[in-house]
Amino acid sequence: MALHEFKTAAFETEVLQSEIPVLVDFWAPWCGPCRALTPVIEKVAAEFEGKVTVGKLNVDEESAIAAKYSIMSIPTLLIFSKGQVVEQIVGLTTIEKIKDKLNAIS
Repeated sequence: MALHEFKTAAFETEVLQSEIPVLVDFWAPWCGPCRALTPVIEKVAAEFEGKVTVGKLNVDEESAIAAKYSIMSIPTLLIFSKGQVVEQIVGLTTIEKIKDKLNAIS
């Protein structure tokens, strides 16, 4: 399953106006830990399909959004609900931690 790729043009509608929670993985192709986290994010996307929108945002290509949310290190995961950031996970993490956070809000 291909992960959604968030872009500046549609961020407002796809993330901030979403009816369901949204997990955004802030990453970059040159970031080793980011690449290591990708299979975990893909599993989360498959498991929460229909309940949570899951995708990635390339901080090099979408730097304005990364700056808006004060992303200082990657990978950083932000979970949005009703247009607000409700959870943040910085750094390489486990699928269990991500699922626990999503289950608490979805």
